[in-house]
Amino acid sequence: MRHRNTTKTLGRKKASREAMLRNLATSIVLHETVRTTSAKASVIRPIVEKAVTRGKESTLHARRELMKLFMTEGAVNKVLEVIGPRYATRPGGYTRITKVGNRQGDGADMVEISFV
Repeated sequence: MRHRNTTKTLGRKKASREAMLRNLATSIVLHETVRTTSAKASVIRPIVEKAVTRGKESTLHARRELMKLFMTEGAVNKVLEVIGPRYATRPGGYTRITKVGNRQGDGADMVEISFV
């Protein structure tokens, strides 16, 4: 039974789930919009928002914390140099999830997650 277990497993083991979420977060930062399932988008949204909040201050500590999350240094640089200053005065809510319909193969709810 999963009583009071709040972690969304997305049908994967821990290592592959973390790798998938890191890849998805990197793609969202680099491309600024990604089309994915609603379950994955609801899991990745707080991760990306915390990364943007961390990127508002361009310190060495913030850079090292972002390096733990993102797969490439280009994503870290973009958060610190482009996205962080863009939302410097915004108190939160940096991403938007928009429904785009169902996937043809299995009927999964597809959404587009992008920056506001």
